[in-house]
Amino acid sequence: MYRILVPTDFSEQAENALKVAAMLAKKFEAEIYLLHMLEIPMQQIDPINAHSDVPEALFFMQLAHRKFEDLMDQDFLEGIQVHETVKADISFNEIKEACNEFEIDLIVMGSHGASGIMEVFVGSNAEKVVRTSDVPVLVIKNEHHSFNIKNFVFASDFKNDNRKTYEQAVKFAKAFDAKIHLLMVNTANKFITTYEANARINDFISGQSFDNYTITVHNDITIEQGILNFSKDIDADLIGISTHGRQGIAHFLNGSISEDLVNHAKRPVITFKI
Repeated sequence: MYRILVPTDFSEQAENALKVAAMLAKKFEAEIYLLHMLEIPMQQIDPINAHSDVPEALFFMQLAHRKFEDLMDQDFLEGIQVHETVKADISFNEIKEACNEFEIDLIVMGSHGASGIMEVFVGSNAEKVVRTSDVPVLVIKNEHHSFNIKNFVFASDFKNDNRKTYEQAVKFAKAFDAKIHLLMVNTANKFITTYEANARINDFISGQSFDNYTITVHNDITIEQGILNFSKDIDADLIGISTHGRQGIAHFLNGSISEDLVNHAKRPVITFKI
């Protein structure tokens, strides 16, 4: 883990994420790329006069730079190489492009989640990044005075298309000397026996040298609720899950457990793209 991208709007949630990114940067001697998601009001832009928006754009760029300078005075960033990046009218696909441009290993971002009608029509910014990102996304909900992962829940159906994401999760767990809790949630409409579930999980992890893990088959009403309940029971420090990154109509029809967790979980969630 050498390069960490932190998208920010300079909100409290974004600062919580930056503090965690700073802890990770110090632990792994990584660099931080602070990406300000600059929004220039559309009414300031005149499509006929190409120069009419220049003063307004400069104003917002300068304002972002001043906020960046204020952030750099914070003690928690001392000794860390932080790169300032400001892009106007950034979209979530452009975050993906920024990851490619700067060869990012991990995105860390804050979220206050989304629920109810806002979740249906808008969702959260973190959810949208999870949907488009090819690199792991660590979503932070609260302020952390320390970020020390000891109990790491990896929830999966343990089918073959998740193997590469599990390898990424193992690397993350090894970096923290954490125990991985392999979790399969059984529901009424997707029920398999405990014997079948354990056999599938053991086959899934065969060939891995990592042995600091537990296996749990948990019964619950929904997969999401099962993950949240089990994580609460063991007081997990982190929830990890794979995502297909569905977009457009496929996402609307099928949804995504990983995105629901990003919106609803109170503890940190890390997603790995299949």
